[in-house]
Amino acid sequence: MRAIDAGFILCHECHQLNRQAASSGKQYCSRCGGLLHARRPNSLARTWALLLTAAILYIPANLLPIMTVNSLGKGQSDTIMSGVVELMNHGMLPIAAVVFIASILVPTFKLVGIALLLYSVQRHQPMSAKQRILMYRFIEWIGRWSMLDIFVIAILVTVVNFGALASIEPGMGAVAFASVVILTMLAALTFDPRLIWDNTESEDDHE
Repeated sequence: MRAIDAGFILCHECHQLNRQAASSGKQYCSRCGGLLHARRPNSLARTWALLLTAAILYIPANLLPIMTVNSLGKGQSDTIMSGVVELMNHGMLPIAAVVFIASILVPTFKLVGIALLLYSVQRHQPMSAKQRILMYRFIEWIGRWSMLDIFVIAILVTVVNFGALASIEPGMGAVAFASVVILTMLAALTFDPRLIWDNTESEDDHE
């Protein structure tokens, strides 16, 4: 049984269970005073908007240079994928694998995973609530690792700054990639996981 069926509303700010008021007016949390909603307003529309924006920015994030290394007057620009290939050519396979997973696989999984989650909820696809909630929790957990490239670039730009001898500059690809990561994290936050249980047709999924 869902909390709403028992007459309770969960505060999304402090997670306090509040008994649903009989009146249809606005209701506030008894603990933190936050405005209560049975479900987040326009959750699916907002999540789709953030997801589609992230998907559009994902193209320049992979095509544009993510950083430029200047050494003795010569500059070399690298995209995410060319950086992975360069690491492999220098024999740094573990680092190349970490960058590939964090910067290519994780963002792609998040985009596809959130899209599948939204589609399955909206279209009542034959996917159990347990499968959906596990996917949602994994997407939330794995999102933080997508910022690995941005952290590395930020550190390199600060540390490697020797004027004409050597320097590292961030590229537009880094801006696009950081935007993709932030937008996908916001998409996971705006999605209301309670909708998963609302769209469950099987009684077994509520057990």
